[in-house]
Amino acid sequence: MKRGSTLFLKISVILLGIPVLAVCIFLLPQITVEAIDQAKSGSELAYIVFSILFVMYGATIPYYYALYQALRLLSYIDRNQAFSLHSVRALKKIKNSAIIISGLYAVALPLVYIIAEWDDAPGLILIGMVIIGASIVIAVFAAVLQRLLKEAIAIKSENDLTV
Repeated sequence: MKRGSTLFLKISVILLGIPVLAVCIFLLPQITVEAIDQAKSGSELAYIVFSILFVMYGATIPYYYALYQALRLLSYIDRNQAFSLHSVRALKKIKNSAIIISGLYAVALPLVYIIAEWDDAPGLILIGMVIIGASIVIAVFAAVLQRLLKEAIAIKSENDLTV
């Protein structure tokens, strides 16, 4: 396979990381400053905001780890090692990262509900559920690909032995 055949996918993976980085650098610190101001004025809601921000920052770690594993998987494809145990491991790590992300946001969903009730913004709950659903879909997709790849490797090794 040509070396640059996965270039578009690699660029896409990198572009998926840029908006999350921008949110972590620009938007979340502003929310933190406002929450600190609310905490100084005695609002107990600020501590809920801190908890949600903690989850959001914590979820970026498995997110970027999954993106890194996706880049590694694409490099295996470039090197004609798509049907290897390295690819299976990368898919397993992507699946685990997606499960961790959905778990973190599922834990934070009751806190989001409290803020949505206080601020009368039911869209917040919908956004949280979309993030959880998307992470679960990615985890299931990675698990299916992992299983198919394991079976393909087994069939390939059987065919190599019968020659």
